[in-house]
Amino acid sequence: MILLRRLLGDVLRRQRQRQGRTLREVSSSARVSLGYLSEVERGQKEASSELLSAICDALDVRMSELMREVSDELALAELAASAAAVPSEPVTAPVRPMLNSVSVTGVPPERVTIKAPAEAVDVVAA
Repeated sequence: MILLRRLLGDVLRRQRQRQGRTLREVSSSARVSLGYLSEVERGQKEASSELLSAICDALDVRMSELMREVSDELALAELAASAAAVPSEPVTAPVRPMLNSVSVTGVPPERVTIKAPAEAVDVVAA
């Protein structure tokens, strides 16, 4: 069985570790107990949306980015479970483009065009 709380905890831990931050630093910034944050990261506790928001703010990560990464992990886990259930059939991973953050400064908003083809999102300053 795939547990969403475990996937979410794994993604939160990776985000924190990528930043080189400790549980203590993030728990203090998010105003959540260190023990509870540790349990969330280990997938032992379900995090409320309010708690997730506080943790995302502390990590300076958008909740949508966090959820996208969790969604990707879930898709891979489902594929692995499908492959284990029916090992004789080939399983291919769905390809979904990653959206990159783009910052446009010094350009008036009316001069920015966002193009969204199926493969990617491009921001072009005219």
